[in-house]
Amino acid sequence: MTEPTPQQDEAQQDDVPTIAVLGAMDEEIRLLAGLLEDVDTHHEAGLDITLGTIVSNRGARLRIVATVAGMGTVAAGAATQFLITRYSPRAVIFSGIAGNLTNRLGVNDVILAGTLRYMDSDMRLISQAAPGLSEYHSDPDLIRMAEQALDEQSVQYMVGTVATGNIFVDDDAKRERAREQTHADCVEMEGAAVVHIAAKNGVPALVIRALSDNTDTSYDQFHHFDISEYADTASRLVVAICKRM
Repeated sequence: MTEPTPQQDEAQQDDVPTIAVLGAMDEEIRLLAGLLEDVDTHHEAGLDITLGTIVSNRGARLRIVATVAGMGTVAAGAATQFLITRYSPRAVIFSGIAGNLTNRLGVNDVILAGTLRYMDSDMRLISQAAPGLSEYHSDPDLIRMAEQALDEQSVQYMVGTVATGNIFVDDDAKRERAREQTHADCVEMEGAAVVHIAAKNGVPALVIRALSDNTDTSYDQFHHFDISEYADTASRLVVAICKRM
């Protein structure tokens, strides 16, 4: 059994509340680290872990533990469970990009995941196990904090439904299937798994998705998508939300 590092022991034993942050992009977590104090990094459980602190708007010190979750539901669920087990966070925040399924927003706008649904999953079976849900929801208080932060940053957004599945949606057939199965506003590959595991552990969670395309971009084109603008927005947004806790 791997012994905890001194930083992990400290994270579990002192009275500083911890917020777990999962990103979809290396650049996002790197930029987030630049906004934290007392930053330390290490590798564990196949993840590069960043630890740091911020001071909340009320003057309290908070610890942030952040990592890049990896692509797909299995990677996201495993990373979420590891952070919850190791660091006992007060909340979990996931931030990344998604394909747009709604005409209410455009590329680079943001969807806060009020509801998250799996694609291609028989929830009659999955919901028989804890937490006993057929769909998942971001925490209302975290959504409210995110709305305040987005308003301050003048970012266009909506609270909507997110579809999660292990498939890249890039044509009409996949797009219509996602809409038919989930009635979602955007589609991605991790969000429901993050909130699913958080709910199983009784931890409030929030999923934030910036719209990278209109689900009409081939993977070869998407692979070269410039995420630098959103990565900067996302890192500052996550810090602004945490400071409201």
